[in-house]
Amino acid sequence: MSDVNTADTGARRVRVVLVDDHRMFRTGVQAEIGETARTGVDVVGEAADVDQAVTVVQATRPDVVLLDVHLPGGGGVEVLRRCAALTTAPESPVRFLALSVSDAADDVIGVIRGGARGYVTKNITGPDLVNSIFRVSEGDAVFSPRLAGFVLDAFASTDAPPVDEDLDRLTQREREVLRLIARGYAYKEIAKQLFISVKTVESHVSAVLRKLQLSNRHELTRWATARRLV
Repeated sequence: MSDVNTADTGARRVRVVLVDDHRMFRTGVQAEIGETARTGVDVVGEAADVDQAVTVVQATRPDVVLLDVHLPGGGGVEVLRRCAALTTAPESPVRFLALSVSDAADDVIGVIRGGARGYVTKNITGPDLVNSIFRVSEGDAVFSPRLAGFVLDAFASTDAPPVDEDLDRLTQREREVLRLIARGYAYKEIAKQLFISVKTVESHVSAVLRKLQLSNRHELTRWATARRLV
């Protein structure tokens, strides 16, 4: 695995699809990349949710997908699941680099287990992001330094990392809602923090309760606390 360092991109060009549900962030990433002169990175597509991402990735077959962890429609893990055949293609595989505001260990491990080649946080600089894109396109595994420890710890043994089957039933967004509910946030506060409607929060909570076979938010809080998710 490689930390983020300066790389010589040479004359080679890398085709990238940018997946994030915030349009302003996508615009900002393109601006950061553009400010790094002659980066050799071409953004060939964008998507704001899981369905769009799968469609764009399948249509463009980019070298690298910059993938947010939390997306409408099932999160980055769902995109990885539906694009699994492309990541293992014998010729010109599509490689995924997670780019997220979250530095939570379970988010990192979730997308790496799903097939991503690396994970960097959104405070990364433009030049370091370009470098990470090139490294991932070449098959390297790239992580922001602190996050590399999560991956090393999770995969240190020769056995597969332990899987919480109950937690794995939840999408990334449902996990985020679960944590906030367990921390005592009101629906309105969760909606504001996650940039979604209160009705959508209610739908996520109902789905979490159903999948975990729990009756109310108090049971949900106890469940999350027992797994140290709070």
